[in-house]
Amino acid sequence: MNYDIVEKLKRDIGGRKDEVGFEAVGKVVETSDGIARISGLSGVQSQGLILIETADGDVPALVLNLEQGFIGAIVLGESDKVKTGDKVKSTGKVLSLKVGEEMVGRVVDALGEPIDGKGAIFKDPSKATVYELERGAPSVLARESVGTPLHTGVKSVDAMIPIGRGQRELIIGDRQTGKTAIALDTIINQGKEAGRVVCIYVAIGQKSSKLAKIVKMLEDNGAMKYTIVVAASASDPASMQYLAPYAGCAIGEYFRDDGQDALVVYDDLSKHADAYRQLSLLLRRPPGREAYPGDVFYLHARLLERAAKMSKANGGGSLTALPIIETKLGDVSAYVPTNVISITDGQIYLEASLFFKGVRPAINVGLSVSRVGSAAQTKAMKKVAGKLRLDLAQFRELQAFLQFASDLDEATKQKIRRGELLTEMLKQIDGAPMSFDKQVIVLYAALNGFLDDMPATEVKSFEKGFVDYMESLHADVMDSIRKTRAIDEAAEKNLRAFIEDFKNLKK
Repeated sequence: MNYDIVEKLKRDIGGRKDEVGFEAVGKVVETSDGIARISGLSGVQSQGLILIETADGDVPALVLNLEQGFIGAIVLGESDKVKTGDKVKSTGKVLSLKVGEEMVGRVVDALGEPIDGKGAIFKDPSKATVYELERGAPSVLARESVGTPLHTGVKSVDAMIPIGRGQRELIIGDRQTGKTAIALDTIINQGKEAGRVVCIYVAIGQKSSKLAKIVKMLEDNGAMKYTIVVAASASDPASMQYLAPYAGCAIGEYFRDDGQDALVVYDDLSKHADAYRQLSLLLRRPPGREAYPGDVFYLHARLLERAAKMSKANGGGSLTALPIIETKLGDVSAYVPTNVISITDGQIYLEASLFFKGVRPAINVGLSVSRVGSAAQTKAMKKVAGKLRLDLAQFRELQAFLQFASDLDEATKQKIRRGELLTEMLKQIDGAPMSFDKQVIVLYAALNGFLDDMPATEVKSFEKGFVDYMESLHADVMDSIRKTRAIDEAAEKNLRAFIEDFKNLKK
């Protein structure tokens, strides 16, 4: 008899449960500095999106800490609205943003919301594609080798440290040595290249005034037609600075998955690590493997591993990453720089001493390397620039003996002269990237001895004059180099004759 009563009660309770319905609800037990500590909600996942019900409406938050009995979350809305005792609900989703072609030419925040005052991005937000900020990197089988050049327009980079589409190339150096300038030149240069490359510039922890200048510079050069700016300025909360690179990467992945080529610049990941350290300390994570500094490697590795050149079967798109890291007094062996050096496929190292000597861009050729190498160069550039690095390396070795120049033999003096000429030739002002075909003809002239009888002070005027001469009188040769991306014997013979003709005209 008792058994029947128990079974009946179970059935009644079971039915009542279905009728009423249950919802997992938590409660804010502590809040300060944009961090909320919440009790309950045992079913949420790390990186999950939750909603805090405040008096002024729901405020979103991102789960980062999973503790026994509590979760730690960073508040993504106005954190001062969140009060102790507020109810918290799980959305069952991870943090995502809307992506699409309409974003091109816009400035957005780390959640994909417009901040440029130009109104809504999507006409119908319900039809926009949604991408998660944190996504797994493509598998090795889904990728293919990097082999298509991404020309930066910077002579020394394209000639000696080539970057390919789908590569991760670190730009590293001290403060105010021209790191951002190289990244911006690369973005501007994509407007001169055949085929569209969608560029995403991610500004992390920069002053709003600097960001406004960068956007204006891109607009003035016509680069905003194919560029998206993701901004988390210095005045934004640490949570937004932490999320900004992942948002930029997700936007780039949309274009990559669509079979297009995309370039994303992270400026800079040192400030990203600082923002993450701030969050780790506020979340009271003990220092070790699972907090700052232990997991900063994972923080950047899971971001940069998402850059890839996809195979034809997977759409054939590419996402190239140019992370920027700031060093202190040239210390590349510090924790964050060595992390990112080990994750990337090479680095462009900018040296303060070269910068102050007037060598701009201040690239240290000895410490800079591209692990993709000549696979990311055109045949024309490969043929022309093959011995450039060797000539510059020999010049640097011999520079120490310059003060004893009177005692040197003629061959050594010639190597020093060639090095001085090449150094002068590789100098370039910011915001003036040079297209690949122009680079090829001026480097050909310099590396084949045509400038050896010229004072170093005349190199820049020769370069400008020769490019103008070729464009106005021999545009067919330039077109041939641009289209075939190679210099055949006939083109080389013509080029030599044209250099001699131009030199004679100058006399």
